[in-house]
Amino acid sequence: MNTQIAIVMYHYVRPIADSKYPGIRGLELALFEQQLQYFEEEFHVITMQEVIDAIYQNATLPERAMLLTFDDGYSDHYQYAYPLLKKMGMQGSFFVPSGVIKEQTVMNANKLHFILAVSDINELTEEIFALLNQYRNEGYEIESNNDLFGKLAVAHRWDNKEIIFVKRLLQTYLPESLRNQIADRLFAEKIGMSETEFSKELYMNVEQMKEMRDDGMFFGIHGEAHYWLNHVAEEVMKRDIDNGISFFKDLVPANAMVMNYPYGGYNDKVISYVKQIGCKVGLATEAKMADIQKDNPFMLPRFDTNDFYPKSERWRELG
Repeated sequence: MNTQIAIVMYHYVRPIADSKYPGIRGLELALFEQQLQYFEEEFHVITMQEVIDAIYQNATLPERAMLLTFDDGYSDHYQYAYPLLKKMGMQGSFFVPSGVIKEQTVMNANKLHFILAVSDINELTEEIFALLNQYRNEGYEIESNNDLFGKLAVAHRWDNKEIIFVKRLLQTYLPESLRNQIADRLFAEKIGMSETEFSKELYMNVEQMKEMRDDGMFFGIHGEAHYWLNHVAEEVMKRDIDNGISFFKDLVPANAMVMNYPYGGYNDKVISYVKQIGCKVGLATEAKMADIQKDNPFMLPRFDTNDFYPKSERWRELG
């Protein structure tokens, strides 16, 4: 009996080369369509309910089972991914941080994505160093630039060390108020749009999500502020998750709640809390095949879209 699922994670899916931001890291729409055709031929794309039933009801999984997940609620998902999924009879599972919809803000992570997309990374690093020096002169206690770079600049399988340095510094390492100040300054300088205007362009709206839900797409939980939930105080973590559930109560099925940890960030307290509030599944970001007999259902690993054809066949090695 099959117990394995290839869970695939998507973020930006758009015609990147012809867009305003050709430097954004994502999947070209034409490649997404090719990938879905490949999945239709080589895998059996299942629904989130089938995953839950297999875990808790011992329901049978098809061979070469696959689940498609989409993070962060981008308008890409409504405009480009959803029509193709609908056309091919596949369910996508979508996870939207409620804060960007409710407040019409832009996540810090997304600001950094677009800042990086329009910047030379070496020039951006020097600009950040200069800003840090300025804040030190204003009385902030911040480690030296050399120490910060030595500690945080460690290459990832998708990004070089300079990009990882910028992401780690401004997503989690510096105090929240300071990293937000720096990201806001860089965003205003390099993007030149108001946050509200950019948010409306970047993310789906609730009406679009309801349309997708009514057409068979699944919506789960991604918190409110897209925190690294393992890096915030326990009360902040709980409030963030609760607020995400409350805002999307008409979209997220109460008897089939699924938690998708932003950045793949979780710990024992996060897992304990999502169990306590009735979640059935938790999605992480470790790149390997999920096995419902061996893996904790609240720590299910996911491959990246780039692990599969037509970008690569890395999933065969990682699986």
